[in-house]
Amino acid sequence: MSVLTPNSHIVWRELNQRDILVQQSSSVYLFRSGVFGIRYYKKEEGRKIEKRNLRVEAFWPDSRPAAIEMEPIKDCDQLAQILLHAKEISQPILIDWMANWCRKCIYLKPKLEKLAAEFDTKMKFYWVDVNSVPQALVKRGNISKMPTIQVWKDGEMKEEVIGGHKAWLVIDEVRAMIQKFV
Repeated sequence: MSVLTPNSHIVWRELNQRDILVQQSSSVYLFRSGVFGIRYYKKEEGRKIEKRNLRVEAFWPDSRPAAIEMEPIKDCDQLAQILLHAKEISQPILIDWMANWCRKCIYLKPKLEKLAAEFDTKMKFYWVDVNSVPQALVKRGNISKMPTIQVWKDGEMKEEVIGGHKAWLVIDEVRAMIQKFV
């Protein structure tokens, strides 16, 4: 990632001078510089009160990824293995039934991958392209419309959202559905 800045010494200062402690009269001020900004803390009687005087920060990614790529399901045997494994570890799974020609399905997939990053340790996310898998797999999922997002737990489908409307509404419905089973 490249950074454009008018003065390179600003970047150097921000990266190399992390904490500067200044004491004035009875208060102690701790200037904690982030990557592109300064957080200003005032320590009083052992408590830290954050004042956001200069809050111009660019946050570097933390240890969690922003999105996790969903794994594809190609046939009935793979689905059976996934369901068996999820049942053994008592973890729900989410399956996105989609088609490669469906514009709403294609638009929804990256948003579901971001949602997968939120629930990374609690749930696994999969997708099925209904045009490239055997119809027995599509019948097992009882799919009639696309995109259909289903939560499976203990080897059976528990709840589904059929997403023919705005993506942000679908994601909100999916998030609420996931929170019921996580």
